[in-house]
Amino acid sequence: MTVARSILLFLVAALAEIGGAWLVWQGWRENRGLLWIAAGVIALGLYGFVATFQPDPNFGRILAAYGGIFVAGSLAWGMVVDRFRPDRYDLVGAAICLVGVAVIMYAPRAS
Repeated sequence: MTVARSILLFLVAALAEIGGAWLVWQGWRENRGLLWIAAGVIALGLYGFVATFQPDPNFGRILAAYGGIFVAGSLAWGMVVDRFRPDRYDLVGAAICLVGVAVIMYAPRAS
């Protein structure tokens, strides 16, 4: 259950951070206005709290592992929202990052 909770928290964090950054991008670069930017800033702020609910107490480990989630999640966001078509190198890179997440977060450790 702990691993499932951790993965869910990573997904929520990715949604908040990537979605927040996308909203800021849309507000500024696509001239959608201050409300989009404000919504993005709020989402980015919420992202900052999500990691505090991870079961592992080590901030550095959580943030390092989340980096892999961010990479894969950013490509997935681009595919779904912006109709971005990743090439095989994007996909291989994202897969490597997700393997890194698994090693960093879920490898058995001696206590």
